[in-house]
Formats: sequence, C-alpha cells, structure tokens
Amino acid sequence: MFKPIPVAIGLRYLRAKRRNGFISFISLASILGIALGVTALITTLAVMSGFQKEIRDRMLGMAAHATVSGYGEPLQDWRRAVQVAMNDARVVGAAPYVEKEALISGANNQPAMLRAVDPEQEGKVSELPAKMVQGRIADLAPGSFNIVLGKELAIWLGVGVGDDVIVTLAEFRSTPVGGVQTMKRFKVSGIFEAGYNEFDKGLAVVNLSDLQRVLRMGDGVTGVRLKLHDMARAFEVARDLALQLKGPYRVSDWTQDNANLFRALKMEKTVMAILLSLIVAMGAFNLVSSQVMLVTDKQADIAILRTLGLTPGQVMRTFMVQGGLIGFIGTVAGVIGGVTLTLNLNRILQGIEQLFGVQLLPEDVYYITGLPTDMQAGDVVAIVCAALLMAFLATLYPAWRASRTAPAEALRYE
Repeated sequence: MFKPIPVAIGLRYLRAKRRNGFISFISLASILGIALGVTALITTLAVMSGFQKEIRDRMLGMAAHATVSGYGEPLQDWRRAVQVAMNDARVVGAAPYVEKEALISGANNQPAMLRAVDPEQEGKVSELPAKMVQGRIADLAPGSFNIVLGKELAIWLGVGVGDDVIVTLAEFRSTPVGGVQTMKRFKVSGIFEAGYNEFDKGLAVVNLSDLQRVLRMGDGVTGVRLKLHDMARAFEVARDLALQLKGPYRVSDWTQDNANLFRALKMEKTVMAILLSLIVAMGAFNLVSSQVMLVTDKQADIAILRTLGLTPGQVMRTFMVQGGLIGFIGTVAGVIGGVTLTLNLNRILQGIEQLFGVQLLPEDVYYITGLPTDMQAGDVVAIVCAALLMAFLATLYPAWRASRTAPAEALRYE
C-alpha cells in the first residue's frame, strides 16, 4: 500500500530493532509512563466523579431541586403555586414546606433545621418516606405534634422513638410579662437515615399544620419545593413558576443552595487532574530523550536520505511520525488500562480487603459499601487529547534537530 515517504520511514524505524538497546529501553519507558499517567488520570477522575454523584444524589434525595418562596413574608397562595407547578410537564412533584432554625433539647441540646412538611405530599419531592428506619412519615398526623429526627441527631440528643423533645425557636411571642421565646414539646415518632451527614445530624421534620400553629402563621408557608425530571433546568423551571404567580418571590435551586460544596468538589477534581497529568508529562520527557538519542544514532541514515533527495521538512515529519506513534501507543494502552481498572475497581478493592483482612472504606464512617465510580466520556476525551498533545510537542525538538543534520558532516567519519 502506498504511504508518504516520511510515514513509511517513521513506521520502519518504529518496528526495526535498534543497535542501541538503551534507546529501546527509554522508548519503552516513555510508552509506559504515558500509559500509566493516562490510566491514573482516568481512574482517579472516575472515582472523584463517582463521589460527587453519590453526594449529589444523597443530598437531592432529601433536598429540593428548586424552591419558590415568599419574599420577606410567608407565601400565602401556595396551593395555587403547587397547582401551577404540577401543570408544568418538567415538574415531577411540588409540595409546601416551612423551615426554621431551632434548638432541640433531649438529654442533650443540639441545633438543627426544623422542616415542616405535608406527609401526604412529601414523597413527591423527597425520598424521606423511603429513608425511615424507625416509624413512618405518615405518623406526622396533624395535631399529633410528632417529630421525626435524623439518626445522628437522635444519637446526639440521646433520645429514641417515644421520647419527648423540646423545640425552641428564635421567634418571640408577646405575653403579659413580656416577650417569650417560642417553645413546644414534640414526641419522637420516627428516625430516618439519609446517608448524608448534613441531614442525618441537622434535620428534624414535623407536620406542616403543627408548626404553623406554633408559629401562628395561619395558612402561610415558607415556600414550595419542586422535584424535576431534569435537575439541570432547576432554576429555569422555578423562575418560570415565579413569573406565572406574578408576585415578589425568591427563586433558588440546588446549585445555588450548595454552591460552595460543589465548587470545592470541582476545584479538588481539577487540581487532582493537573497533578496527575505530571505523570503523562514525565512520559513525554522520556519521549524527548529517546527521540534525541535516536536522531543521534541515525545520523548516517539521515545523511543518506538527504543525499537521495529527502527535504529537511520530510526528515522532520519522519521523526514526528515515529515519536507520535509512540505517544499514540502509550495513550491507547493507558485508555484500555484506565477503563479496565475503573470497571473492576470494586472487585480489586474487595480482593485487597479479603487478602489483608482490612476494611478500607468502613460503612459507619463513609456511609458507602463500595467505591463509587462515574466514568464520563468528556473526561476520557480530554485526557486522551492532553496526552496526545504532550506526545506531539515532545517530538518537535528532536525532529527539528534531525532536519538540521548536514549530510557532509554526518558522513565525514563513516
């Protein structure tokens, strides 16, 4: 098959056995360096993406995708807001809520977020009914003044199902003797475990009408929580709902409510990618060394090719092809290794735990039973492009040096 001369010679140099074994060793080391770097990058970014997805899914299992709340005052026409939201095909569910900071007292005191919900509608916007480990969400009947606590919160308070807790709110109410903090006794009717510490240790749930009575809010609520088919469009859907209601409302979505967390996770992933890309860069430096030594070793060949009519540009392309193929082989090997390692990471982790009799990820500490991975095509493509670019740049100087070879000087001592 016809090949351009630089490509044909570059391929021949790649296949040919070299007189200098050290050059072959350096070339192999550069291939292995690039392959190991690509493998490490793919696996690490897949694990970090997996943890991000796990955190996001657990958080959004209890939090709303978006909320529309009253601006500076309770939302009174929330029933209409729920109806308008449910008429939107992008919305899965909508439910009212009241949320206040509170101090909960049992055997010990612990601050927490007190959320009042409608038990019949809560399942439309969160996974709270499925996260109950004791009791049922239906036990939060109107007028019962029952409360459901996160598992860690119940442990910190030293209470269990059937015990009473005192809920103290920041709101003051007027009495004949002056202002008094709002306090109410609730009975623990259930405990949930979300697998996310912010909720397990910092959230308590009561019935909507019970908290409205305690706060004397009438029929008002803090706002309406929304669950969507596509959470990436959360702000857009919430904004459209607020515009249809035609009033001063505050709109927020899960990315705004947890902006610092996801910004920190993204920064951590970016920094880790930059650090691990240094492994690929080391492989590229090895490629520079091997190519420089190859050019030195092939001085006579280059001179003969030049006398046969090969131009400096063709000589340069010859060594760029040869070095680029080394980078390509290392990158392909790294992609195969990274994908294989990522897909079998949990089996490898289990094997290490069984072999050494240790538990690398204790469930009571990390809330997970395995190592979550989420291999994203965009990450793999970016890694491949970066590795190929480094390999290409590594071939430029050796190839340019080869093109500058003077035939007479190279053949003087041959």
